[in-house]
Amino acid sequence: MERETIRIRYHSDQIERLRYIDGKSDWIDLRSAEEVTLRAGDFHLVDLGISVQLPEGYEMITAPRSSTFRNYGILQSNSIGVVDESYCGDNDVLKMPVYATRDTTIHVNDRICQFRIIRHQPALVFEEVSSLGNTDRGGFGSTGRR
Repeated sequence: MERETIRIRYHSDQIERLRYIDGKSDWIDLRSAEEVTLRAGDFHLVDLGISVQLPEGYEMITAPRSSTFRNYGILQSNSIGVVDESYCGDNDVLKMPVYATRDTTIHVNDRICQFRIIRHQPALVFEEVSSLGNTDRGGFGSTGRR
């Protein structure tokens, strides 16, 4: 198994250290480093309490946990987050941009999102053609329709 190193600077002693989720997934939970109370309609950048240095050639994808909306009524306002390896300074603290759909409180150390790292995609060449020359599958939303 190939291993890469992510250097982590913790800005809070109140959040648990990063770790795999008991062998259940290769996504890793991120936790709130602040107590925040939101009203329905509020926007907030939730401090996740860490700065990271990713391995060269990698980027981090962040997304809400599957229970985040149910538990807190918040949506990650940019759908997913993308962090590239240039965001690596001591003050480049990870944050989760959230929109509250109901009144809610997020407590310090609550697991609210998760991340994984992926290699950068290869350099692409875009070739313009008049036809792709393939059979149509049925268009957007056609999977499972008869």
